[in-house]
Amino acid sequence: QVQLVESGGGSVQAGGSLRLSCAASGDIASWHCMGWFRQAPGAEREEITSIGSDGWTSYADSVKGRFTISQDNAENTLYLQMNSLKPEDTGMYYCAAGLRKAWYGGTWHCTPGYWGQGTQVTVSS
Repeated sequence: QVQLVESGGGSVQAGGSLRLSCAASGDIASWHCMGWFRQAPGAEREEITSIGSDGWTSYADSVKGRFTISQDNAENTLYLQMNSLKPEDTGMYYCAAGLRKAWYGGTWHCTPGYWGQGTQVTVSS
């Protein structure tokens, strides 16, 4: 049974930073990709960044240059460093692990197979 547990969410003022973590029960190196998804109030869940086991990364335009995804295979942990946060970054952030990737929109995307429970990020202006 795969378990993904996010942490690190909270409330921050615009311009601030947060670092999210996702602790995985399995060997993340064996999964094809992992990603962070965000669901704002009243909106659909969207992929904001993903990382592949072969090193590729992708970012949504809305977070490019501000967010950085990384993973520590030895610790089985996925990270999301979020800088220069904006009120529109507010939402529930979910970690996902995937066994497949897909190419569209000019970049790779991780197809989620497992989800964490989410961690809330609130950015005030």
